[in-house]
Amino acid sequence: MKLRYWTFILCSALWISSCSTDKDGMETEQQIISAEDESDSPGINNGDPAEESLYFPPVTSNEWEQYTLDELNWNPTEADNLSEYLQEKGTDAFLVLKNGRLAIEWYYGDFSQETKHTWNSAGKTLTALMVGIAQEESKLSIEDPVTSHLNEGWTNMELEKESAITIRNQLTMTTGLDYREDIFCYDPECLNFLNDPNDFWYYHNAPYTLLDQVISNATDTDFKEYYKTKIGDPIGMEGNWVKVGYNNLFFSNARSMGRFGLLILNKGDWNDVSVLSNKDYFDSMTNISQEMNPSYGYLWWLNGKESFRAPGSENLFEGSLIPSAPIDLIAGLGANDQKLYVVPSENLVVVRLGGDASENNLGPSSFDEGIWTRLNAVMNP
Repeated sequence: MKLRYWTFILCSALWISSCSTDKDGMETEQQIISAEDESDSPGINNGDPAEESLYFPPVTSNEWEQYTLDELNWNPTEADNLSEYLQEKGTDAFLVLKNGRLAIEWYYGDFSQETKHTWNSAGKTLTALMVGIAQEESKLSIEDPVTSHLNEGWTNMELEKESAITIRNQLTMTTGLDYREDIFCYDPECLNFLNDPNDFWYYHNAPYTLLDQVISNATDTDFKEYYKTKIGDPIGMEGNWVKVGYNNLFFSNARSMGRFGLLILNKGDWNDVSVLSNKDYFDSMTNISQEMNPSYGYLWWLNGKESFRAPGSENLFEGSLIPSAPIDLIAGLGANDQKLYVVPSENLVVVRLGGDASENNLGPSSFDEGIWTRLNAVMNP
């Protein structure tokens, strides 16, 4: 599947400020706030972190309340070990939000707070939420045949089989389309019958990408504009969708990814603004969506389940997706180890952007376990 293709596309979008896959000799720029005069610093929180409600940074400014490691009783030595590990693994940006406040904000090399980076398939989580918003607005139903929002003949199959594929199948990777040739190509000649819908789970990118057109046609709104109006602007995200080959990739800075994680942590509400009111859809999106891969929701990865399937494989693997992570963790996971972790039980959001840290992947990888083993040591001294 030419997974090195992803390394190429990360550097092919000319507008992006910075993109790197080799971080030899990087110096860590740690931006954990130091304990200064708290009485003169309104961004510093003086309460007990265990009792704090969720904080939401302003939508129209770059202000963001922060914790020190001391306030959280986190281990600074283990934080140094984590940072060294991340640097060795080609990380560009790493954030940890606790109760919505910045607990860790690290950048490496020439990457900065404003530098944009691709989310790769972690961006699927944005699309999943957009489908839910469109359904809430009665623009579509996830039970709709895809054909009702795309022209007949969007596949290379007879109409009866084509019409059996629903938006739910696109969200859950259960379309039954043949994934053995090219998982990215969504030209009709690339979309052939292999299984009936709902019969098998396989990580097939092309049906997912076609959700862009489904959303645009159903809402009569450009996909990029729909994202901006419904998600980006209401929560203060900065970012752009960029077409690269067959893929529509989202690029943003790390804080914007953190904002989206915070929105998900609060189940679709940004402070007192409801981005997604339909909590039934939200719960379905972030829970087991089908029996073939219990570790997958609607384009979200789920931890703590009894087994999982991985991109590029037909095998079922026993055990939890990330054994060292909290069992209620949900994640957006992208090629070359782009990570968005959301942990409701701990009020945590964790962001990692950077180069490939684990021998090429399209989603889950051994790097997940490496991060969480070391992050646990920081948070549990």
